[in-house]
Amino acid sequence: MKPNSRKFLAFLLFFFFLLRFSIAHDISFQFQSRTLRNLTLLGDAYLRNGVVGLTRDLGVPTSSSGSLIYNNPITFLDPLSNSIASFSTKFSFSISNVNPTSYGDGLTFFLSPDNRTLGSPGGYLGLVNSSQLTKNKFIAVEFDTKLDTHFSDLNENHVGLDIDSLNSIKTADPMIQGIDLKSGKTITAWIDYDNVKKILNVFLSFSDFQKPLSPVLCVNIDLSGFLSEFMFVGFSASTEGSTELHLIQNWNFHSSGFPPIRPFLKPHNVSVNTVTFPPPIPVSNSENNHHRRLALGFGIAGPTFFFVVLATFGYFTMKKWRGIKNQDSFEAEFVSRPRQFTFKELKAATRGFHSSRIIGRGAFGTVYKAFLFPSGTIAAVKRSKHSSESKTEFIAELTIIARYGVVILEVACGKRPIEKEPNGQNMVHLVDWVWGFYSRGNIVEAADNRLNGEFNEEQMRKLLLVGLSCANPDEMERPSMRRVLQILNDEAEPAAVAKKKPSLTFSNSLPLSIEDIVSDSEEDDTFVEPKISMA
Repeated sequence: MKPNSRKFLAFLLFFFFLLRFSIAHDISFQFQSRTLRNLTLLGDAYLRNGVVGLTRDLGVPTSSSGSLIYNNPITFLDPLSNSIASFSTKFSFSISNVNPTSYGDGLTFFLSPDNRTLGSPGGYLGLVNSSQLTKNKFIAVEFDTKLDTHFSDLNENHVGLDIDSLNSIKTADPMIQGIDLKSGKTITAWIDYDNVKKILNVFLSFSDFQKPLSPVLCVNIDLSGFLSEFMFVGFSASTEGSTELHLIQNWNFHSSGFPPIRPFLKPHNVSVNTVTFPPPIPVSNSENNHHRRLALGFGIAGPTFFFVVLATFGYFTMKKWRGIKNQDSFEAEFVSRPRQFTFKELKAATRGFHSSRIIGRGAFGTVYKAFLFPSGTIAAVKRSKHSSESKTEFIAELTIIARYGVVILEVACGKRPIEKEPNGQNMVHLVDWVWGFYSRGNIVEAADNRLNGEFNEEQMRKLLLVGLSCANPDEMERPSMRRVLQILNDEAEPAAVAKKKPSLTFSNSLPLSIEDIVSDSEEDDTFVEPKISMA
């Protein structure tokens, strides 16, 4: 190998070393549970009033699991220096129960190379999947509130260290220090791992300001054999037939132990004037020829590479320009210009289109309840069954429905706007069908049968009344969209709805475009309908 080639190879190896070495660094972050920036919720987890809940808050016994995960993987192992990180975390949590006799199962703080798998409910603590017990890799501290003999639990109130299994390596009863995990009080936890001393400590206190002198759990263990180069940190929790709630209020995390990256400094005892350079080494003719060929190669490859980069940049610029042009055309058709969301945003808002977020199945797809971040706005997201449905077809669907109230009724009742009777050939109009129940005084019976009555009747009644009031043929009786939002947010009472649906006749001049049907009123965001007159 020629000297120049050796120098070039050495440079590449040195650059690669610096790149890899710079990855392994200490990290610290804080989370005050106000927004979900840099955090991901899985399963039944939710953000409400600045607190993250990990399991469902239904007030009735249920099975549930959820996770809160920090988005960015954290370096725990540097393969170049073989260094292992020490880490410490502090967080506040509470475990409460509306029914003290219905408890279980608990929550965990975990480290895992996987940030996508949602664990099973029950004794699996939302941490591991019951169908993949042999594939789970994790380190976790569990705060368990149920005695599960399958996992050799100590009792129904214990703290344990779990590694790749829910059979804890070591457990302890925090009641020794007067701490009942199920008390409903806010508990602050400190988890510290010292890689030098090879020891992990867990401290618990009802005070957020003073760390106890003695840990609840102390484990002498070397985690180097279980830590991966990159791992995710977070929380999980689960219930199984209980009403237990698991809340995370704040959280901070810090890792340390990697050697700092020092800048290259000039020796303090050497000045520029004292540095002597060796005489130049004569270069042979063969090396000169090699340099000429190398220069010629760069002379040809350089312009070619520049042309390829320029062409690629032009291609993507043109593609982006066309996308913006098409988007502007689409927005021009939709006069009210709502905000557009990316698929990634909608997926996060619906917990990955989780089944627990399904609130109805419409004519062309499934409707999910979504929490839009960071505003916290609640919305309904319809996911089409057909991937080929375009924006234009979506606008056409809205034009067919024509009223927001019909969409509400479609979601609440699980029916299409117009469909055949189950045992007949007659077509049933959804608005007329729901109005019939309302006229007979039993509007709640119009709710989707697939819900099996598992809903708040007063909330369902309010939702159906909002749907009818928005679908009222008499435009003067329809509430504004601002009023609808106030009603759905319990800030106003539902508008009065006539027991009998008004009978109407349309005028001869009907609008022919979306612009004539929908207008964006900056005053009250109301929909402008075709002019009608009472028969």
